[in-house]
Amino acid sequence: MKMRSLGGLTVSEIGFGCMGLDFSYGHRISHVEGVTLIRAAADRGVTLFDTAEIYGPFSNEEMVGAALRPIRDQVVIATKFGFDVDPETRRPRGISSRPEKIREVVERSLKRLGVETIDLLYQHRVDPKVPIEDVAGVVQDLIKEGKARHFGLSEPGVNTLRRAHAVQPVSAVQNEYSLWWRAPETNGILAACDELGIGFVPYSPLGKGFLTGAISAETKLEKTDFRATIPRFQPEARAKNLAFVDLLKQVGEARGATPAQVALAWLLAQRPYVVPIPGTTKLHRLEENLGAAVLQLTPEDTLAITAALSSLNAEGDRYNAASMAMTGVEAPPRL
Repeated sequence: MKMRSLGGLTVSEIGFGCMGLDFSYGHRISHVEGVTLIRAAADRGVTLFDTAEIYGPFSNEEMVGAALRPIRDQVVIATKFGFDVDPETRRPRGISSRPEKIREVVERSLKRLGVETIDLLYQHRVDPKVPIEDVAGVVQDLIKEGKARHFGLSEPGVNTLRRAHAVQPVSAVQNEYSLWWRAPETNGILAACDELGIGFVPYSPLGKGFLTGAISAETKLEKTDFRATIPRFQPEARAKNLAFVDLLKQVGEARGATPAQVALAWLLAQRPYVVPIPGTTKLHRLEENLGAAVLQLTPEDTLAITAALSSLNAEGDRYNAASMAMTGVEAPPRL
């Protein structure tokens, strides 16, 4: 596995998104199965593992910690604060990045992970009530105290990103980015990363599983699968969006690659600091995803794919209205 830099943090060029192991997708694997799969990823050269307090909630961090503590010096652990989760009921109560809340969440994350330092600490979503300078200042203090090493932001507005970076350098931005969601190319986020030397971590790089080709218009999504609430995953939208999968299949057939591998290789070709974090619950899918690292798309291939995308329009939004309202938020000014 080749390595890349996220604002000075060296990681494998493909990471592992751990959320789906036991959260959001209507299915979950056991703690033991999750630990085994995470270790399998590490054995195959993955060094970046992404989790969050709200995944589970809590159980995902526990799983990641159990898997990675024995090889702590070989991996990079990323986790996130930014939601208010009741520690007793485990029910989310909204967004909160109040300074005292950040510290509370970080202490609990450290305990669940069983580590002394979080390698990459993200704000999960921007809190519209808290100036980003205050958030960055708390993270800066946590870094000085040895409880975190690097600062990251997930789905920030571009001005918020710049203001945060002015207080505490941001190593990585985590946003959704894939062949069927390319907003970071036009909303100023990638341009800011170019300018400021910030790494970029695409989550849902396979379109929440759709770009693998494993989902059709007829696929039945469980009520507990959050994709059932997403406009882009409604049956009529899925039928139209299969055009993206057809494109990936066409390119893959010429290269001896799967749609997922083409989708990931295309992302890797966009910037030298792009590090996608696909997730899976299956070993063969993990190995398939990692195979994208050896798929060499030529510049001509990449340009041809991008050109073909210009004639495709994704049907439906990537989140429901409530979730969309939490993305691209600009934090209030410090008074």
